[in-house]
Amino acid sequence: MFGLVGLLVALLIVYVLFRFLKNPTYIIANSIMGIVIFFILNLFGVGVPINLFSVGIVAIGGIPGVVLVLLIHLLGLGF
Repeated sequence: MFGLVGLLVALLIVYVLFRFLKNPTYIIANSIMGIVIFFILNLFGVGVPINLFSVGIVAIGGIPGVVLVLLIHLLGLGF
């Protein structure tokens, strides 16, 4: 059962990456918007430390990267 779920998640990730990598302009815009949103959230006092790792995740992941960093921070798993 877990193997099937893992396979479906892996296929979903490959599909999403393929969709994003077809248009490099979208990747660049998503990264810039993610970094801007990340810094704006920190201006309003979210409290996520701005360091090399958090900015790197946000720069690579864009808006989903911001959500990931916020979840990691809010759950107390890092940052």
